[in-house]
Order: sequence, then C-alpha cells, then structure tokens
Amino acid sequence: MRILIIRNNSNSQAVDASLLLATYLASQNITFDLLDVKSLDKHPDSLAAQSQDCADAALKDVDLVVALGGDGTILRTARMVAFSGIPILGINFGHLGFLANASDDGVVSLVASALSGEAISEKRTNLCVEVVCVGEQDPYELSDNFAQAEMDESECGVHRYFALNEVALTRGANGRIIDFSLGISGEHVADMRGDGFVVASAIGSTGYALSAGGPLVAPGFSGLVAVPLAPHTLRSRALVTEGSDVVELTLESDRSREDATLFIDGNLVELEAPVKRVYVSRGQTPTTLLRCNNDGFYTHVSHVFF
Repeated sequence: MRILIIRNNSNSQAVDASLLLATYLASQNITFDLLDVKSLDKHPDSLAAQSQDCADAALKDVDLVVALGGDGTILRTARMVAFSGIPILGINFGHLGFLANASDDGVVSLVASALSGEAISEKRTNLCVEVVCVGEQDPYELSDNFAQAEMDESECGVHRYFALNEVALTRGANGRIIDFSLGISGEHVADMRGDGFVVASAIGSTGYALSAGGPLVAPGFSGLVAVPLAPHTLRSRALVTEGSDVVELTLESDRSREDATLFIDGNLVELEAPVKRVYVSRGQTPTTLLRCNNDGFYTHVSHVFF
C-alpha cells in the first residue's frame, strides 16, 4: 500500500492535518509521499495531458491520493492523476469544498475509512480538451467520418489537455466581444457573438457554468454542459449533450483569435500561436472520487446553493 498526500502548503490547517496523517500512516507501516500542490504547476506544460509523463514517477505504485485543501487542490490533484483511475480522497480545508469531504470528522478517521473500504467510490466524468492553433493541421477537417477522426499530436501539433470541471474560451483583456461558432459532433449549431463559451462536465456544472446560467446536472451524467457567456442575442440557450458528443468551438476571425483566451479549470492556457478551434469530449477514463459520508448529491446541493 502506498499513499500520496498532496497538501496546500499555504493553508496551515492542511499542513497540520498532513503531519497528523503522516504520523498515523507511519504507525500503520503504510508507505507515503508528501507533495505541495503548488509543485504540480512548476512544469511549463503542467496543464497539458502530455505532461502526465512527468507525474508517472510520483504516481508509480500509488493506491490512493489524499488531497488536503480546497476545491483548487482537488482540481490540481485530479489533473495530476488524470486518466490513471487512481482514487482521490479530498478533505476540505478551503472555502466551498464542493468536491471534497468535510474535515469535521478528522483526517485520520476519513483516511482510515477509505483504507478499510468503507468510503463510497464515485466515478466522475472528466474532459479531454483538444486545441488547434492557427497554422496547425486539424484532423477533424481531414476526416470523412467525424466520429472516427483521431488527434495525433506528433503529426498535427494538436495540444491536448485534461479538465475535471470545465474549459472556457473567453474574450481577452481588451474587453472586445469575440465571434465564434458552435458545433456538436460535426453538426453546425450556431454562430455567436459574446464574451465566450463554457463547456463543463457534470461535476463542473456547479462552477463557472452555473454562474453563466447553466443547469445543475447530477454527477452521474456522462454528457457535457455547453453554456454561452453573455451572448449578444435573446435566443441563445445552454445545451446538454450526449456522452459520445464532441463540442466544437471555432473562432471565426483573425481579430477574435488574437483576442480570445483559453482557461482550463480556471488556469490560463498559454500557447505560442492564437487558438483557432477547441474540441471538448468526455475523457476515456473517469476520475474516481471517494466520499466518506452518506449525504448524496442533492443534499449537498441544497446545503451549498439553496
């Protein structure tokens, strides 16, 4: 048994909890490692799925990841774990804590519950984000069958990222609205003008997408939530897709491409060339989160949002 502890070093409660947990694990002869969550952002490509190679050493033989902090710590931890399927036990020492277990029961009790198999394992849909920049080849455009097109970074320079909550394509610092089109699985849906667009997973529907007027979606849903940001129209609506769908956002003009910014789980994505098109689909392997209480999604939602 090997446990990886990821803590927010700027949170004194999380630091104290990690020391208490380390003492407990040592007394149980359980191997563990400790990382500061900020160290996960040091690699220049830390947002990219390709940078998962850099996490392999830390994740080797790991059976459980314990994240001590707020939802931001959980999001960074999920990005590190990505599509490995290693379960994450989040313990909240932040503000909202929608993704984590409450720390009231004590970190040792929660981890002991997870180790004994008493915790509830929940599979959560994540997102695979594929970005095509200006001057790069788009394999979807070259394929006769949209559903069977494959992104090959080595051949076409496509940038692939992992997201647990959402991807947001938004207007830039100059404040000008952007022009873009929305497509789903090869079918054109709408041409839009506005502040941008958010594509969220079910678990991400409680975040930015909710603030933009999107629906709250039960976490077991495998599709995507697509929400426009301040659209310059009276007819635009949020969409909920099937699990197999691919959401396509295309920036239609050079000005929009120069102005637009891309955020993944709240982190700015920096690229050498302007973004031309973004594809968002369901990740192949869901993220596994452990829950140690009996409160279901709707009870949690009622406490946080109502």
